[in-house]
Amino acid sequence: MLTISAIPAFSDNYIWCLSNPDNHKALIVDPGQARPVLDFLADKGLVLDTILVTHHHPDHVGGISDLMRAFPECSVTGPAESPFKGCTDKVQPGDDVFWEGLTFQVLGVPGHTLDHIAYFTDTEVDGRPVLFCGDTLFVCGCGRLFEGKPEQMRQSLQTLRALPERTAVYCAHEYTLANLKFARSWLPEDEGLKAFEVQCKNRREDGIPTVPSVLGEEKRLNPFLRWDDPAVVDAARNYCAKHGLPADSENAIFAAIRHGKDHF
Repeated sequence: MLTISAIPAFSDNYIWCLSNPDNHKALIVDPGQARPVLDFLADKGLVLDTILVTHHHPDHVGGISDLMRAFPECSVTGPAESPFKGCTDKVQPGDDVFWEGLTFQVLGVPGHTLDHIAYFTDTEVDGRPVLFCGDTLFVCGCGRLFEGKPEQMRQSLQTLRALPERTAVYCAHEYTLANLKFARSWLPEDEGLKAFEVQCKNRREDGIPTVPSVLGEEKRLNPFLRWDDPAVVDAARNYCAKHGLPADSENAIFAAIRHGKDHF
């Protein structure tokens, strides 16, 4: 039975390890640091044979060269059109990636960066379909737009929003409480957000990750997936009126939410 484990890195990154305890093979997603991964693999008796890359930022690829030295037979799968040149297997949106009986669909999700991709499988692991989405979708948040435009990111999130609601969302950062603070400031009357914030604070106080989340809950709570929710639209229009921003389309509403978070 395959399992997924979080390997904490830096101050708030999660490197994800998908492992098969039967044959001790491991797949790692976005290893920004090598040492936490090497320690985890040694502790669990696992052999790294595949790395998945979602985008080129150093906190997602910085550990790959050291991991390749430790496991020279390991393959590195990542976006074909990318500033990161360390992939042995380059993929495009629409391609499939196969590992231990799983088929991951490669999804194009530009916005945070232009090369950003995500990996989705509808085969259940730990009881749910799996999405490795890097820095595109966070728990109650989304990635900052370093390279893309708001309309690109909204379309990317639309792609993710269309996945099965039971999907487990494995993002790459523990940003949840900061995201919830912003979401609650925009939607102070949202009882779902209020209850979820309490739940997440309790988890962090107990040292438990808030990731993965579940896509159905993200669609209900995350303002960055709710550009067509009347409550979010009203909040965005009020924000736009105060800041001289347009509010005449779904892209404009999404851009206002992102602007609000950037200046929060």
